[in-house]
Amino acid sequence: MKMHGGSRNFCYLAIPILLLVASVVLSTPALAQMTSTGLDCSQIGPMQLLKQDNMRAGQTLVECGVVPGGQPANGKKDETPEAAAPNIRVSNRSCTNAQNCTKSENMVWGSPDGQTIVVNYNDHNGSSYSGTSYSQDGGTTFTEISPAPFASGHGSNYGDPIVVFNAKLSKWFAGDLVTSCGGFGIGLWTSTDGKTWTAGACAHNGTSDDRESMWVDNEPTSGTYGRMYISWGDYAAGGDTSVVYSDNGTTWSSPVRLNNGSPFIRNVQITGSPVGATRYEGANSTVFVAGMDEGSGGCSTRQNLMYKSLDGGVTWTHTTLGPRFNAICDALCSGNSYFAQVNPIIRHMGWGEPAVGPNGVVHYVYAGKGASKNDPGDIYYVRSTDNGATWSTPVKFNLSKENQFKTQWMPSLSADASGRVTASWYDRKKSTSKCNVATDKACSYKRIARQSSDNGVTFGAEIAVSPLINQPQQQDPGVVGCYAGDYDYDTAINGNALITWTDGRRNVGGIHVQDVDFAALPLP
Repeated sequence: MKMHGGSRNFCYLAIPILLLVASVVLSTPALAQMTSTGLDCSQIGPMQLLKQDNMRAGQTLVECGVVPGGQPANGKKDETPEAAAPNIRVSNRSCTNAQNCTKSENMVWGSPDGQTIVVNYNDHNGSSYSGTSYSQDGGTTFTEISPAPFASGHGSNYGDPIVVFNAKLSKWFAGDLVTSCGGFGIGLWTSTDGKTWTAGACAHNGTSDDRESMWVDNEPTSGTYGRMYISWGDYAAGGDTSVVYSDNGTTWSSPVRLNNGSPFIRNVQITGSPVGATRYEGANSTVFVAGMDEGSGGCSTRQNLMYKSLDGGVTWTHTTLGPRFNAICDALCSGNSYFAQVNPIIRHMGWGEPAVGPNGVVHYVYAGKGASKNDPGDIYYVRSTDNGATWSTPVKFNLSKENQFKTQWMPSLSADASGRVTASWYDRKKSTSKCNVATDKACSYKRIARQSSDNGVTFGAEIAVSPLINQPQQQDPGVVGCYAGDYDYDTAINGNALITWTDGRRNVGGIHVQDVDFAALPLP
């Protein structure tokens, strides 16, 4: 059944039906078995694992038989992709087969001079979900570190990557969700060169953390210069979006709750004032956390929110960004109807990324149902000129002609102190079908960008960041089948927008697998 247009009521009904079925299934003794993640299947409901998007939750659901993991596909995919553009494969370890080659979901950051660039991403290789690569030539070449440096030092690693360079401390900080920090919290590693890493502190000792995001205040004139911030969803507190901060990376504050759990607000991404920008208000750089009220999940409407702190993360206010909006929802993820699906296998709820320019201008991009009746998905842009107090009316951002097959989704955003803004997203410009199967050639997509040189007043034409990318499959049985990464976090450093994404051009045994690719796009 198609999940759009007049069929949206089915999506609303799917959620209670799934929960009813889950409650019946979970009452049976057979589903009390222990999984390899250390959780037994009876904990799915109490821990709200159906809402979490981390790898531990996914593997638990797979082993409990609630959702399918990756499965070998029948037949071979098209093996003649468009000629490669100057993109660099970041996740460049060799793969023996498509089932141990799932690498996606990433955050990229650069040193102040732009020469050292680190990308942290999910890479399921054996017992760990961690992958880390570095470049020491401005992104011309990358090396994936082997063995994965974050696979040890904090127990088992379940991904959800973060990475920043702290200019005050002259040190890199990166992290993932790990088992040694309170059972399932946020563990950090540190490095002076982006190449050699040492296990560091636990930013948060949690039992059920999810989807963390990180930012550092690198502005020397700020009263909180060098302070690092991490936001995440805390499912030990009902999924509350929470924040911790630290000035040295060793000791971290107690969690600050940004919402009270009703309604559920997804932690999306955290950011703050760029280096060199005059502060709009107060002595400290402003910190922002984008959140999303996902309604009842599935195809239900969403609401964007923005949280703001002027005192270094101690207190927060928030505002809404426009009205509720309709979701991209080609279908519902198999086995877990809480998550919407962009066909054929990509779970996506419309999450985006915020960015801050000079003079109190804040930007946000996200994805929603297309502007026309039959358009499955578009990118939308909103802007604040008063440091996040009020916001413009959302406008459709991608320039593609609206079409029932041409989906745009999963946008990222970066900005610098000169007001140079770059938005990038996935775009099926050439699609001619609904992309119902992973082997459908029409499912191919590009990474597209638009840039502004005047702090978001105007944006230029669309730029092809990548050539046509084969839709990758997901055959890893240790990763949920409805998955190709949940976010990409872009950063503007030293005159370039650093853009990373999930790519599908590598062919392993006739299957296009998920990789992480990189491009440095010069700022306008």
